Amino acid sequence: MTTPLPQIIILLILPLLLQSLASKSATPTRIQLPRPPRTALSVTDFGAIGDGIHYDTEAIQSTINSCPTSPPIITCHVSFPPGIYLTATIHLKSNVVLNIQEGATLLGGTKLEDYPKEFNRWYVVLAENVRDVGITGGGVVDGQGLKFVKRFDERKNVMVSWNSTGACLGDECRPRLVGFIGCTNVKVWNVMLSEPAYWCLHIVQCRNTYIYDVSIYGDFNSPNNDGIDIEDSNNTLITRCHINTGDDAICPKTYTGPLYNLTVTDCWIRTKSSAIKLGSASWFEFKGLVFDNISIVDSHRGLGLQIRDGGNVSDVTFSNINISTRYYDPSWWGRAEPIYVTTCPRHSCSKEGSISNLQFINITAKSENGVFLSGSKGGLLSNLRFINMNLTYSRWTDYTGGLVDYRPGCQGLVNHSAAGIIMEHIEGFEIENVNMRWSDYQNELWDNPLDFRPSTVNNISLRNFHSALYKQMK
Repeated sequence: MTTPLPQIIILLILPLLLQSLASKSATPTRIQLPRPPRTALSVTDFGAIGDGIHYDTEAIQSTINSCPTSPPIITCHVSFPPGIYLTATIHLKSNVVLNIQEGATLLGGTKLEDYPKEFNRWYVVLAENVRDVGITGGGVVDGQGLKFVKRFDERKNVMVSWNSTGACLGDECRPRLVGFIGCTNVKVWNVMLSEPAYWCLHIVQCRNTYIYDVSIYGDFNSPNNDGIDIEDSNNTLITRCHINTGDDAICPKTYTGPLYNLTVTDCWIRTKSSAIKLGSASWFEFKGLVFDNISIVDSHRGLGLQIRDGGNVSDVTFSNINISTRYYDPSWWGRAEPIYVTTCPRHSCSKEGSISNLQFINITAKSENGVFLSGSKGGLLSNLRFINMNLTYSRWTDYTGGLVDYRPGCQGLVNHSAAGIIMEHIEGFEIENVNMRWSDYQNELWDNPLDFRPSTVNNISLRNFHSALYKQMK
């Protein structure tokens, strides 16, 4: 069989090409990929005033709508020069990035008529079913959350609720700050998100989301002002974020579909609730989540999993995390647990989800309460690993201890003396290189390092596990 001429030429030339490339390997040539074309439009050119008094909604939306849509597709930066831009809901479209410059604030309105009729579209900034969108610029998006406080209370503020309108029910009827719903290629970076009236940054049914160098601030006494809620979304990266807020800081949820491939790294967190919490909305699967190099400071709960609706969790790793947890008022969920892993039905009609292949590696914690690991009869915790951990238990607040917290649903608050690790309904738990220290605090009854019933906990492995008292400085 005769080899075709084109193939003969390729066979002769290929070695020469490889030799040429090898000779240049010591000084590789950097290939500059062309940047996608972009344009910039300023909201002030479309009539925005930026005085914080008059609404600039129409001018902002006109700027967004003026971004090019015909080929070639280009990124359109909608620029906000220094100023305060009061607005009702604005809607992003594909290939639009809000460039809120340093010294500029996008200020959310506080009136019901500032938002769409549908409660699930109450956002200051909303992107729906679009792609290649984002927010950046070094400025601020502010939801004026304090104007939604009905009564200030150091324990927990009482908030305004727009439920009398019938648009929604309950006491959480307030607008969120920023929402991306059904979007692809979302990017939020170099921006401050401040004072949400409800959830701050909401990622819903999105693919390929990148959040970095973002500062989030919510009033420490206000409920429901979550930092970042990731819902039914896949391929999400969160890094170098600073989150200081009242409610849950980073909160993956599953309502209508699974959540895969979430990575969170290099973040600082302070909250009166959970720093990281999977759930409690958990109807579908969580799989492939990584949390690494995170500092958790003065929080009510450190690393939490609240599985209540039948979804399963698997292949989750927490590593290189420093945790400080303390008691706050019991109206907030949590009892100062550094690690909290629970599965139980939300109510009598709920299913029980399971948690498996869960790793905690290189964890250091100082807390006022112990670790709580509680599966359920139909929702076991299996294949858990604690590797290279230092747990220090002491007391420094005056709140009453002696309770475990199953909320939401399940058993609620239950009397139980403090223990290093409380375990229920577990199949397979490996503990290796774990050092547990206890203060000699006389007013707290530290019962024992490991608290469990053999009838519900099986296959525990202990390697190099230490537990000892230390003298607490007054």
